[in-house]
Amino acid sequence: AVIAQFKLTEITDLLDHQVPGYLNDKNHYQPIKYKRQLDRQQLDRITQRIANMGKIIFYEDRNFQGRSYECSSDCADMSTYLSRCNSCRVESGCFVVFDRPNFMGNQFFMRRGEYADYMRMGMSDGIRSCRMVPQYRGSYRMKVYERENFGGQMYELTDDCDSFLDRFRMSDCQSCHVMDGHWLMYEQPHYRGRMIYFRPGEYRSFRDMGYSNVRFSSVRRIMDLC
Repeated sequence: AVIAQFKLTEITDLLDHQVPGYLNDKNHYQPIKYKRQLDRQQLDRITQRIANMGKIIFYEDRNFQGRSYECSSDCADMSTYLSRCNSCRVESGCFVVFDRPNFMGNQFFMRRGEYADYMRMGMSDGIRSCRMVPQYRGSYRMKVYERENFGGQMYELTDDCDSFLDRFRMSDCQSCHVMDGHWLMYEQPHYRGRMIYFRPGEYRSFRDMGYSNVRFSSVRRIMDLC
């Protein structure tokens, strides 16, 4: 009997490649070939996961000093990894950072770049949690309400609004429903002041989110492809 001798071959293609083969009884190399077909949905899911990947590095001290922690997803409590966080560097993607755990408190939207001092970002006590903002290329739609629990005046938005008062004669916004896309809502007109990040979902009370004394006046879509 001839003992099969295995020989490695180079993988040339993920969808159609060779695996280790053997020498047959005529001393000819016989590769074992197979095809692995990925359907379109699987390929789309893989592509989307790659597109949604982001990377941010947090540092204990200002100016990127001290211990560091690398993150590519949401983090509800930074103290799990660092005793404090006073600067960060966004290498890819977009993120929203918070100065309280569990995505509460003051927020700051971050594109690719370096952020050497948390105080310049409006953080009161360093960075305590963060959310990664997924890349999004679809339609945008949200409803804003004058009162909590979707009460009072209601207006539907599909684009940016730099002033609720000028556009809708609505002086305050206390709840919203985001159907599509990712948005930033600001305390002052023209996208200034404190902000809240909204992803798809229902938000019945900004007061319950920690914004009891804040009136929000403008909103814009997150369309950055960081």
